[in-house]
Amino acid sequence: MSLPNLQTISEPRRAGWWDRVMVPRLIGCCCAQPAIMDARTRIIPRASGDVLEVGCGGGINLPLYDATRVTSLAGVDPSPELLEVTRAAAQRLGLAADLRGAVGEALPFADASFDCVTISFTLCSVDDGARVIAEMRRVLRPGGRILFLEHGSAPDADVARWQSRIEPLWKRLAGNCHLTRPIADAYRAAGLSVTGDQGQYMPKAPRPFGWIEWGEARA
Repeated sequence: MSLPNLQTISEPRRAGWWDRVMVPRLIGCCCAQPAIMDARTRIIPRASGDVLEVGCGGGINLPLYDATRVTSLAGVDPSPELLEVTRAAAQRLGLAADLRGAVGEALPFADASFDCVTISFTLCSVDDGARVIAEMRRVLRPGGRILFLEHGSAPDADVARWQSRIEPLWKRLAGNCHLTRPIADAYRAAGLSVTGDQGQYMPKAPRPFGWIEWGEARA
């Protein structure tokens, strides 16, 4: 895989102690559980061409990219702490990537820069999901695709009610992570065509936290 050198740019903002210290640890623990890693293997290896990962902090997806399919890899994340973990993971893997401190609502790349965008367990925590989707669409080349994997609003009414009850506290503890956001429907609402979308409750996870969906979105 021929990739550009690692880059470091200024982070967009500094967060409070909890978000700087505890949230990266929570992400590193919770987002790499076996059931979640199994779900990641269904979507990340499908990336190809020039690839951008939105929410790359932690580097959890790096070992899952198929080096025979990916031409170049870039990533953005607003957390400098998580970006450092990603850089260390890339170095351990002997992998170069263009990693930048940025938010998904303002991707620091020109229009039509990528063949594929990956995003996993990220849309739940951004400030403006619709704008992030619009930005991902902007940086895609014609025929490009977004590969997504997220947790979010459950299809069962009783579970959804519990998600609504838990979410206000959960957002404060888990870095603005929402439990009630739609997933595939958010891409459809943005005018994208969604294919191969599937969903399930992760085994052994409490249902309010366990509903995930994955698929592919195209303009």
